[in-house]
Amino acid sequence: MLPLVSELYGLEGYEFQLIPAHDGGRNVVYIFEKEGADARVLRIAFLPDRSREDFLGEVEYVRYLFERGGSVSNVVSSRKGNLLEEITHNNHTFYICLFEKAKGKRLVDNHYQYREGVPITEYYYNCGKTLGKLHNLSKGYTPVHSRHHFSDKYNAEYIDQLIPDSLSLLKEKLFELLTTIEGLDKNRDSYGMVHFDYNDGNYSIDMDTGQITVYDFDNSCYCWYMFDLAGLWTSGVGWIQFEPDADKRRKFMDEYFQTVLAGYRSETELEDSMLDMVPLFIKVSLLENIVDAFEVMRNNGEEPTCDEELSYLIKCMEDDIPYKGFFHEIYSCEEPFEYEVHDI
Repeated sequence: MLPLVSELYGLEGYEFQLIPAHDGGRNVVYIFEKEGADARVLRIAFLPDRSREDFLGEVEYVRYLFERGGSVSNVVSSRKGNLLEEITHNNHTFYICLFEKAKGKRLVDNHYQYREGVPITEYYYNCGKTLGKLHNLSKGYTPVHSRHHFSDKYNAEYIDQLIPDSLSLLKEKLFELLTTIEGLDKNRDSYGMVHFDYNDGNYSIDMDTGQITVYDFDNSCYCWYMFDLAGLWTSGVGWIQFEPDADKRRKFMDEYFQTVLAGYRSETELEDSMLDMVPLFIKVSLLENIVDAFEVMRNNGEEPTCDEELSYLIKCMEDDIPYKGFFHEIYSCEEPFEYEVHDI
């Protein structure tokens, strides 16, 4: 298909290479590079888990954000003027999108070293600021093609079908959590399009300026804005996860998150009352992690099993341990976020 795609997007003369897949990845991704031209990232979706409407909803949202100053990798139109191209080959439909390659590099590719001579707090602030801008733009977004809502996927019926019956306490706790969030307000300031996977694997940092450019919106959906903020809280634990003293971990996380929130509030309003919901949405992110783990096993045709990491998440959920157990005796700095294997 690559010659077809090259023609569709004017990529003749570019060199391309496959980006290695990661666990749970759902797309084939290539990087296209040419001397004197901006690099491009090509995404080919081949699984039947998303519809044409889903993809259009995603790329239209990305274009909307970019055109209004959101720091995202813009989607590139094809020569036909389309944000999404569809190719049918051997009775199989492939959905093709091309994106500008984000400037800079991911933290992991820089060995988690931030900009030389610049305090890491700048990065924490910019994480919040970049997200705050995206959320602020989302508050004015009216889609042509709509993405799904959180509850379309994360509902009792789906979870009951996905998770084995032997994990009855886990199911009960997940159902309780769903009932709690179903009662939350969904007004313009609290609920809208979110990234739903905002972490340092899904943005690049320009090491000259510190600017963050966000990509990988293929999980984006309608949800509470607090979900993305709780995700940022969870991302922060990586900076202090090997500290044995729980009080020091807590102090660091408080300071880290205050800096994130200062950045976030520089771009959009956030009521203090919403911050009371951070622990709740950290729990919701655990629910998403647990569902994702069982989905990956199902999609790979594997029998459900629990490794140490999934067992840890289940223990936190079953025992109502807040803040992903980070300040609790369950947590071990020698084996972060792991627990003895839960038998299914």
